[in-house]
Amino acid sequence: MTTLSETVLSGGTPEEIERADVPREYLAAHLDAADTDMFRGMRDKDVRKSLRVGRVPTPELAPDEVLVAVMASSINYNTVWSAMFEPIPTFRFLKQFARQGGWATRHDQPYHVLGSDASGVIVRKGSGVRRWNIGDHVVVHPVQVDDQEPATHDDAMLGQEQRAWGFETNFGALAEYSVVRASQLLPKPAHLTWEEAASNPLCAGTAYRMLVGDHGARLKQGDVVLVWGAAGGLGGYAVQFARNGGAVPVGVVGSPEKAEAVRRLGCDIVIERSEIELDGDPSDDPAQVIAIGKKLGTIIRERTGRDPNIVFEHVGRATFGISLFVASRGGTVITCGSSTGYQHVYDNRYLWMRLKRVIGSHAANLQEQSECGQLIGSGRIVSTMSQVFPLSETGEAARLVQKNGHIGKVAVLCQAPSAGLGVTDQRLRDEIGAERLVPLVDVGGTQ
Repeated sequence: MTTLSETVLSGGTPEEIERADVPREYLAAHLDAADTDMFRGMRDKDVRKSLRVGRVPTPELAPDEVLVAVMASSINYNTVWSAMFEPIPTFRFLKQFARQGGWATRHDQPYHVLGSDASGVIVRKGSGVRRWNIGDHVVVHPVQVDDQEPATHDDAMLGQEQRAWGFETNFGALAEYSVVRASQLLPKPAHLTWEEAASNPLCAGTAYRMLVGDHGARLKQGDVVLVWGAAGGLGGYAVQFARNGGAVPVGVVGSPEKAEAVRRLGCDIVIERSEIELDGDPSDDPAQVIAIGKKLGTIIRERTGRDPNIVFEHVGRATFGISLFVASRGGTVITCGSSTGYQHVYDNRYLWMRLKRVIGSHAANLQEQSECGQLIGSGRIVSTMSQVFPLSETGEAARLVQKNGHIGKVAVLCQAPSAGLGVTDQRLRDEIGAERLVPLVDVGGTQ
């Protein structure tokens, strides 16, 4: 008998997919609750030691959910935090979620399937799913919300029960199958491969909200936008949104190789960290922070004529004080993360006396994700994917991100047997051009 996976991969009809049996178990990259103390006292919390790839039970679907055969996923920093069990083990999130009762109790398991990005095919749907059908090609919006919560209908990210899927929920994307709420689904861009499409949602949506959406910095034409980590997943999309919106992106990177990658994304002004003598975390030395800020500010003014209107922050402790110093009078620092540490130190005089703003931003709501998807679907914004790993090597892929050895996004093939599959609009792909769609692949290399 043909398996469900074989039926999907062979392009089976919706009727054929529905007739195929859902497996009782599936392969997934996951954590084991018994391992949460394994890194205690260790400096190098090597995620290859905690990330397991093995079989887990297939959960039952709630009425508002679908089962997605995951073709590809990608590595985000939340998977790295999860696998380090920092700042707290994610099993606490699963227990907290389970306290809601009902279908939420399924999430409290002794294993946690990770992953917050996915592209794939719907193979089952719950009785309450209306707008989606078996066989649909989809990408997954990485935020799960409670649609019965009032705040969700103002801005989903304000809801108390919004959660990062595959981080604060179970049954995530780094697996052969994943459980997804219907309110997380968006059409897969037809001109992209599975792995290209899977590399976009979390980082692209987050950057869109930070710079373009009504809840972020509200970028204007002509703005100077300083982007830290411009060669990373978030930074690569920030550069593109700034350029696409008529702003002037200024990218900060750590190496000549990364500088070349950022230029390929359309960033004409690139500053290497060595130019401003930024090495490590200067945040405990106020004088050094100001000295670096002055060097950075001088370079930006020389190359753009003014200070940055917006600083795109996600590095955290190591750069936040510099960001606040270098932003223009009345400018905005917008932050969505802290990969170098959550406890930020800065001189408050430069905030209040120069009338600057700090905005916190987290992921994106579904409307923002949809608007972002339309830009990707038109080819105006392209994937920052640079490398592709198989599911069996998820630990290696996550380790690459943990050590900041990557450029752009690192994709993971789940059920897709090889890279390059999933394109259903070859005409559009040819019009845009394959080199334009994946400008970083030969910079980052492939696996």
